[in-house]
Amino acid sequence: MRYWKLLLGIVITLALLSCGKNEPLGSKSNPIKMYFVPSMEAGTIITNGKAVADYLTERTGYYFKVAVPTSYASVIEAMGTDETDIAWFATFAYVLAHEKYDAEVALTVVRKGLAKYKGQFVARTDGDVNCIEDIQGKVIAYTDAASTSGYMYPHALLKQKGIEPAQSFFSGGHPQAILAVYQGRADVGCSFWAPDNEDGTVRDARRAVLQTYPDILEKVKVIGYTDWIPNDTVTYRKGLPTEMKEKITQALLDFAATESGHETLVKLLDIDNFVRATDADYDVVRKTISLLGMDISELVQ
Repeated sequence: MRYWKLLLGIVITLALLSCGKNEPLGSKSNPIKMYFVPSMEAGTIITNGKAVADYLTERTGYYFKVAVPTSYASVIEAMGTDETDIAWFATFAYVLAHEKYDAEVALTVVRKGLAKYKGQFVARTDGDVNCIEDIQGKVIAYTDAASTSGYMYPHALLKQKGIEPAQSFFSGGHPQAILAVYQGRADVGCSFWAPDNEDGTVRDARRAVLQTYPDILEKVKVIGYTDWIPNDTVTYRKGLPTEMKEKITQALLDFAATESGHETLVKLLDIDNFVRATDADYDVVRKTISLLGMDISELVQ
């Protein structure tokens, strides 16, 4: 009897899962899956990402599921399946996802009126690394292999200058790269840069750990920058219905225009606004990769 009850339970569970998949995308049992790359603290992204999702549900009638996978690469791979429908991609991650799976950019984020940003190199204020040339022979902490400002651009700049660190490692995110330097596990860290607020408070990656480590600005300094990079994106998987994409895109633009929406987006990923985007806006990234002798098809692998 116990065996049959267990078997019946499994059958019912499988049937319910099957029903969910057969429901229309955007329904409660088959929500639109919206993934964020782990560029900041995952709990903060989830909390504010759900606030974005709640607004989108109210405006569009679609239901959403929010998640933060453990790596940029896993979000890229999810673009090639039905595992995710929308990804808030870092710049280079978008370029790779487009190359591999024809992912479709819809929006570029805006910060402090800019739709572009830079990567920054940071070091301890009490150390002997004071400029990019001093990175020779040092230990460097990157963020993630698919991060534009936290790996691709700084790595390319060092290669261009002929500077070779003694050791490098991926820390897992921008706050983690900052902390690797703060805690002495790396001589140099790479992360995103953003212009300061009008009152002089910082908006670069150090801000993410300022509350937990209030002396971060005293202990960790910026020693150099990369070239300009187009900002990160809101991207759809290939094949998502056009009407659905347009409704979500317009709702995000409307959300950013509200006071509460703006506050949520700042908490989420320090976003002030969005502008509509096309893939051609990211050709400058491909050009940079090509000029440095890198093959994007190989990078995709």
